[in-house]
Amino acid sequence: MNLYLGIDLGGTRTKAGVVDESGKVHSKDQIKTVVDREPQAVFADIADLAARTIASAGLTPAGITAIGLGSPGTSSNVTGCIIFAGNLPTFNGWNFRSAFSQLFNLPFYLGNDANCAALAEAVAGAARGSASSVTVTLGTGVGGGIIRDGNIDAGFNGAGSELGHTVLIAGGEPCTCGRRGCFEVYASATALVRETHRAAAGHPDSVLPRLIAENGGKANGRTAFIGSRMGDAVASAVVDGYLTMLAEGIANIINFCMPEVIVLGGGIAGEGEPLLLPVRERALNLAFLPDGVQKPRIELALTGNDAGIIGAALMAAKSLQAEQAG
Repeated sequence: MNLYLGIDLGGTRTKAGVVDESGKVHSKDQIKTVVDREPQAVFADIADLAARTIASAGLTPAGITAIGLGSPGTSSNVTGCIIFAGNLPTFNGWNFRSAFSQLFNLPFYLGNDANCAALAEAVAGAARGSASSVTVTLGTGVGGGIIRDGNIDAGFNGAGSELGHTVLIAGGEPCTCGRRGCFEVYASATALVRETHRAAAGHPDSVLPRLIAENGGKANGRTAFIGSRMGDAVASAVVDGYLTMLAEGIANIINFCMPEVIVLGGGIAGEGEPLLLPVRERALNLAFLPDGVQKPRIELALTGNDAGIIGAALMAAKSLQAEQAG
């Protein structure tokens, strides 16, 4: 059995796990990502995490077949460098392949974290057994990963599948990408928090101001859902507006990708069926699916917080196998 080290590099936390080719996690650990330092210092923490995770599986580096790392933003698996990561600017241009190879002398592969999560769901999660799937991650932004024939499809340059930066409303809310009205600015946790605060400010008699005050003066991705479950009409309107925009974006994905399965992951997806069921119904009604056309499945992610490490390890396994085959 071949074992791989998967690393999920995040702006807040970095996770690592020893994973086999079926997606089973044999050991895992995590650290806080302290990014306001030189890249060498941050990398030293990641390298220590990697060594510790390998050891906790009862292995030495010689027992690992390859290392995979999933990072936010755009990266090059050809060079092993992160090209641009807005939340991790210290690593822009940083060559992870060179750094890891010097320490562990193992094959190293680099990819986008949302693509890795999509691969995890395709192999070991909600899209297992399907030939094509799209995973949409609802977090601080909206990440997207496309899987075709069991492999990540990220375009000719590895920078594709940025589903969050497709426009829903021309001239709408400003997005960090420089455009306005992107899917991300309406369907991310950040968007839901923004709309929750706006609704609370406009409706002081709603339950939302109290919920926000009880949370230290800040809304989060759960606040409006909590208020809605309490029967508050204003909170319910916020949730309904969010679900509407999410369904519009999912319908667009169906129309231009038509995958067998669309998987919803990330923190907001933790709301479960109260999110899934209305989004599934609305998206399938909105998508161009004439009578007689088989409909995609829309499901909640199953790999949870391990998606990044599982996907990074599987990305390494597939990349190494492709190299050996050709």
